[in-house]
Amino acid sequence: MEKQIRLGLDIDGTVTCPTTFIPYLNKHFNKNITLNDITQYDFTVLLDISTDQFWEWMNEHEPIIYANAKMASYFTDALKRWKDLHHFTYISARGNHLLDVTKNWFHSNAIPYHHIELLGQHNKLEAIKKNKIDIFFEDKHDNACDIAEECNIPVILMDTPYNRDPIPGQVIRVKDWKEAADWVNQWK
Repeated sequence: MEKQIRLGLDIDGTVTCPTTFIPYLNKHFNKNITLNDITQYDFTVLLDISTDQFWEWMNEHEPIIYANAKMASYFTDALKRWKDLHHFTYISARGNHLLDVTKNWFHSNAIPYHHIELLGQHNKLEAIKKNKIDIFFEDKHDNACDIAEECNIPVILMDTPYNRDPIPGQVIRVKDWKEAADWVNQWK
């Protein structure tokens, strides 16, 4: 029997498709942004708006965006392979006020989970330690680097145009969930 691995997973841009926000941003701000245009995690520069304006928009639109998010390519294939083998803890920067929306999305998409933790911030270090995560999946570059170094665990970084800065050795860049699953399945 395979050893059960405690998998920690970010949600937005990792489990969900990294293009999730783009149609909403384009419509509201009258833009024509593509994923390749997003070369940094901060949307305010690209949209030419203030941080306050961005968060006002986010607070209004988050529930509908999260309720209708598309899953990242091959994510369900990876989960099918791991469903009965591993432990799934989702740790997200989403605010806890979005827990019902998040759980409803998980249920409607038949995504297994053992625990969901919505932190309301990007610092996930304490949650990862508390949940004894063995491998973490992330799309935010600085989070991936901090987690790998502080928690001394491998971090799978889902490749996107906004996270292509250099990475330390314990961060493994993958193009999709097929590559992520292959890496995990070979990890011992």
